[in-house]
Amino acid sequence: MALDLLVYAVAVALVLAGLVGVVLPALPGAPLVFAGLLLAAWADGFAHVGAGMLATLALLTVLTVVVDAGASALTARRFGASGRAVAGAVIGGVVGLAFGLPGILLGPFAGAVVGELSARRGLREAGWSGLGATLGLAVGGALKLALAGAMLGLFVLDWFVWR
Repeated sequence: MALDLLVYAVAVALVLAGLVGVVLPALPGAPLVFAGLLLAAWADGFAHVGAGMLATLALLTVLTVVVDAGASALTARRFGASGRAVAGAVIGGVVGLAFGLPGILLGPFAGAVVGELSARRGLREAGWSGLGATLGLAVGGALKLALAGAMLGLFVLDWFVWR
């Protein structure tokens, strides 16, 4: 009984850490959410959530990782960003974590601008690249959050309603 509670507690902790990771770039959000859901299903002996639902959740996890990798790059590219600007946005986002909410919001922009300027482009292009990278990170974050919410929703429906 105590071991079951411990396993469920670890599963909940993984899901919560994953939800934080969906928003913050330092943690692998969707994989942690999936790991927590898989652990909860395993702890239950797969009585409530079966292989079909776990396969669906795994596909959503992969989709979330693809969205994470592609959203900011695609949006930044639409704004004319160079590869250095995209890399700078990612680095700026990670460094920005140390500065709380202002850093999270301004870090990707500043990183993209610095990256673009290092590619010897003008300040106007650097600003547009920074805006594009920041919008891409925001859109990607919103999509990742929606997909993680879908994962949780499907899991809960399968656990409580569909079985």
